[in-house]
Amino acid sequence: MAWVTKSSQETYQNNEPEHTYTKTEKAGNWWHYHKWQVVIVLVVLGILGAIIKDAFFRTRPDYQVGYVGVQELPSDTVDALTTALESFCDDRNGDGQVVVELNQYTIDLATAASTAETADSTQVQDSTDAYVRMAELTRLSTDISSTEGSYIFLLEDPASFQENTAALRYLDGTVPSQDQPASDWENMVYRWTDCPVLAGLDLGTYTGYTMMDDSTGNNQDVLSKLYIGCRGTWTEKAEKSYAEDDVLWQKLTQGSVSTAGQN
Repeated sequence: MAWVTKSSQETYQNNEPEHTYTKTEKAGNWWHYHKWQVVIVLVVLGILGAIIKDAFFRTRPDYQVGYVGVQELPSDTVDALTTALESFCDDRNGDGQVVVELNQYTIDLATAASTAETADSTQVQDSTDAYVRMAELTRLSTDISSTEGSYIFLLEDPASFQENTAALRYLDGTVPSQDQPASDWENMVYRWTDCPVLAGLDLGTYTGYTMMDDSTGNNQDVLSKLYIGCRGTWTEKAEKSYAEDDVLWQKLTQGSVSTAGQN
């Protein structure tokens, strides 16, 4: 039986013309192979830009106040409150401006300690909510562990706040033992309405409690449901760091008589 083989010297001609890529095709091909490198570079540049902006261009607050509640305060309420508080404050950092910053932590502390477990298709929303709560609790914990964070806190649920953070001091200025965290939050806070200075502030009105509505109301009505307390200072460093914040606390709570825990 004879076999027919092709000569190794045999060549074939390709009559199809060589494709010339357009600029658009070249760009598309480059993007296909390099898009993730570009994304990574942009993310890194964004992070570096945020760090540089925060370090060199951000207006540093002279005082920080924390708010902890299930829902954010209306932006008009925040602006009115911080502006009013600035009249009680000094230019601590010497930049020619008096700035009070309100750090908002939107979290339900009654359920914040629960953690998300492995989610199936019916648990995705619950798990997502749990992770969001944990993220907010982490932000709050970072603030409290700092010696440059919020000193005065506006609280929607002071009992849960104290249970989760053990951060409050007593109204007489003493601090609970860190070995045995205290739960008698009633002795650590005033109602907003207990404080003649705060309740007497002319804060005007708000438009839009959230970004999704156009409701209106009185800013004092929003704040009247809150409690006010301040963090304890268990170290000499923290005590020195917050000495001027304590002066502000004394100004804002002058003449106050606590009715916290009373119906």
